[in-house]
Amino acid sequence: MTVTVAEVSATGVIAVLRAPSAEAAVRAADALVAGGVTGIEVTYSTPDAERAIAEVADRHGDAVLLGAGTLTRPEQAARAVAAGARFLVSPGTEPGLARAMTATGALVMLGALTPTEVMAATALGADVVKVFPASLGGAGYLRALRGPFPDVPLMPTGGVTADNVGEWLAAGAVAVGVGSELCSPAAMAAGEWAAVERSARLFSAALSGARTGA
Repeated sequence: MTVTVAEVSATGVIAVLRAPSAEAAVRAADALVAGGVTGIEVTYSTPDAERAIAEVADRHGDAVLLGAGTLTRPEQAARAVAAGARFLVSPGTEPGLARAMTATGALVMLGALTPTEVMAATALGADVVKVFPASLGGAGYLRALRGPFPDVPLMPTGGVTADNVGEWLAAGAVAVGVGSELCSPAAMAAGEWAAVERSARLFSAALSGARTGA
């Protein structure tokens, strides 16, 4: 089932899982979902990422918005979708890779930072532009990008915390991508799934608060 930008927006927080193993990625996804974060991006920097994607899809089905991230090679696109990914994310914008991603029919997020890169990403068919690393410019930079690109869905990744989720959304983010602040490598390596769930609850509450003005 094809993911829409509206679904990404409704999900709000996309957890970027750079897990030490496929098993850790699956356990982390379980903990994230238990904590209220249902946007899951399993990166290709995770060993045996496709197996992890398939297992998360099998365990959670439509309860999660499941994607594959850190795509760097064209052949990864079709394999990720076959495993169960419904959206695909690359950290940058490379034409051959972008074409392979869009050919799958999945929602595509291409990485960009500068205005020129945003234009290139949209020209190559990006449904969402992943502003990365967003920590370099902060919410003010994202707000500045909204000026020339008011209709481009922007998702900052890097530099997003539970304390500043509201700032990013107020600056015009369609959603936010969160890596170690939400699911730290140390917690995954140690199997501290309760800590991951607590972190997910913090982000879930922050998202709800930002949307309600609480």
